[in-house]
Amino acid sequence: MDILHSATQFPTIPFLHPHRPSASVRHLRRCLGFTVRSSLPFSDQNAKYHRELRAAVDAVERACRLCVDVKQSLFSSDGRILEKNDQTPVTVADFGVQALISLEVGKFFPSIPMVAEEDSAFLRSSNLVNSVVDEVTDKASFGDKQLMEADVLEAIDRGGKDAFSFGRKPATYWVLDPIDGTRGFVRGRDALYVVGLALVVEGEVVLGVMGCPNWQKDKPSNSVTETLNSPKTLSGIIMVGHVGCGTWTKQLSFMLSSTTEISNSWTRCSVDRCWLVHEARFCSSDSQTWESLPLSTFFDATTDAENINDKQILLLSACCGSLCKYLMVASGWASVFILRARAQTIIKVWDHAAGMICVHEAGGKVTDWRGNELDLSVDQVERRFICPTGGVLVTNSSLHTNLLELISSG
Repeated sequence: MDILHSATQFPTIPFLHPHRPSASVRHLRRCLGFTVRSSLPFSDQNAKYHRELRAAVDAVERACRLCVDVKQSLFSSDGRILEKNDQTPVTVADFGVQALISLEVGKFFPSIPMVAEEDSAFLRSSNLVNSVVDEVTDKASFGDKQLMEADVLEAIDRGGKDAFSFGRKPATYWVLDPIDGTRGFVRGRDALYVVGLALVVEGEVVLGVMGCPNWQKDKPSNSVTETLNSPKTLSGIIMVGHVGCGTWTKQLSFMLSSTTEISNSWTRCSVDRCWLVHEARFCSSDSQTWESLPLSTFFDATTDAENINDKQILLLSACCGSLCKYLMVASGWASVFILRARAQTIIKVWDHAAGMICVHEAGGKVTDWRGNELDLSVDQVERRFICPTGGVLVTNSSLHTNLLELISSG
């Protein structure tokens, strides 16, 4: 029996908040301003979890639109960041995305639990609940039904720390990172951040969706100065990976013009073919230095692609957060993502799950520093953290073998 293919309808909610637009106005606004077109790049017959993937794509697209709308409050008309110390937009976006995606996938697959970053404790103590409810209501697909505050808070807590106890047996659950790369969300208009959603079935990631609203039509610059200061043409993409069906990207639907042809808009992704370590393009954690990695024994790092020698590697600085670096590797724009596991730092599963399947299906490898696959069930109770030996290594097959040898001897 396929336990995933269950569906229920969200209950009718008659409550109407007096300070929000009427249901008919909000419904019309959604219909005119935001339509999600969640076509898939492969036939349903080839994808066992096509219904789950379709729901995930739809939910992530809606969440990306929420992020874009909320982020506009961070900037003035000339692109300057407003109220740098005010975390209100981040709070509304993080909690809004978690509530929205929880509601969207939960109405079709109510029996599948969720592991996610947030819970509603902080939100309940703030004055931002109404703002989150408004944003979720505007982006949700519940027609004229009004979401109540309790519905949104409950949806957030569906992914919270105490929502579900898994035990030792293999489990089926969603993994959500509402906004991976929060610094990218607040730093600038073209800094990258990702909404990531994955489905784990009996311990294996079977599908992943990553939405990146600030993705650039042209490759991100190799120069730190150019990346931060130069204007970019932003398109926004969504990346999907499904077990056995490959990894694909297309432009986010709400960023397309009404005349854009979308029927053949998916593009298949593959990791790059680089096999020489000194020619690879590296991504590493924003919180670790190159000197803290064992590869620094063999190579220095530079961010200047125009002046690089055989004793150096190119270190890209175009993105924040782990999922964005997975996206870079899966799309072939970066060769390697390497992360050191530090004793004081807990590595969270939502920073990796969606990226793992996308890299795998693009022909790459994701392991710890000993070459072992990442174990998502090491946290037997909550499935919220992983413990990779040494760290995480993400790259293509040729470089993977060479890098493991260097790491072990570094």
